[in-house]
Amino acid sequence: MMAATPLKLIAVGDNCLDVYLTKNTMAVGGNALNVAVQWQRQGQAARYFGVVGKDAEGDVIAKEIAATGLPVADLERQDGATAVTLLLERNGDRRFLLEDLGVGQDYLPSPDRYAALSGADWVHLGTNSSQVLVERLIEDRIRFSVDVSTAHAALDLKGVPLVFAAGPDDADVPVEPVLQGLKDRGASRIVMTCGPRGAFFHDGASLAHVPAQSIDVVDTCGAGDSFIATFLVAHVSRTMDPTAAMGLATDAAAETCLHEGGFPQRLNAIPPWLLQKYAGVISSAEA
Repeated sequence: MMAATPLKLIAVGDNCLDVYLTKNTMAVGGNALNVAVQWQRQGQAARYFGVVGKDAEGDVIAKEIAATGLPVADLERQDGATAVTLLLERNGDRRFLLEDLGVGQDYLPSPDRYAALSGADWVHLGTNSSQVLVERLIEDRIRFSVDVSTAHAALDLKGVPLVFAAGPDDADVPVEPVLQGLKDRGASRIVMTCGPRGAFFHDGASLAHVPAQSIDVVDTCGAGDSFIATFLVAHVSRTMDPTAAMGLATDAAAETCLHEGGFPQRLNAIPPWLLQKYAGVISSAEA
């Protein structure tokens, strides 16, 4: 059997430098970037459109993007701060000291990058995406999805072809009210990931579910992004049945949970300049 032709896939939006203060390590991630990297690892013709500042944090992210094999020329550099998250971990629980979206807030691709979206087989928008960008994609009839996991109520979802969202982990909490809330905002097709509970797909008429794998988790960071990347290739682009596609996506998410970071990368120690830059935030949290 001949190998399938690589799909032209573009992820647009958030990237971030995740700084794990407790572990003295930092990782490069962000929903849109993680999805693009997973597509690249699957052999697809992947691109990532996003922006970082002209600062040292942006240099770190640009270097890691180049290491993944994604075209680093697709990354925009602007005056301002790169997105940074400062985290403390205690017994597996995360405490966010800082979540700064920086220049990535309401990111809109440059005209030449936007023009490339119409030639893609699929476009995925990361979390904290711009309503303006969503509306332009709908108007231009570009096939796309958007992840609203961190803010279900942030966007008008009417006309969005596919919505990804995070749902309740607790099996005693019904998913239907969460799905209804997204439908009330205009969503017609929804994929909801619920951690150890598994994932659900709602097409407006029926609800499908696949359980999560039972594994010894190392780090859940990026698991949902691996799920999204795999589901989109399998179901949307290869027309696989949604339940079967969720099964493959669940396998990919489980694999991501077995390593630190949203995708395989070398986790470097936090450099002194970064600790000094955010010393005020860190000291106030420790007080």
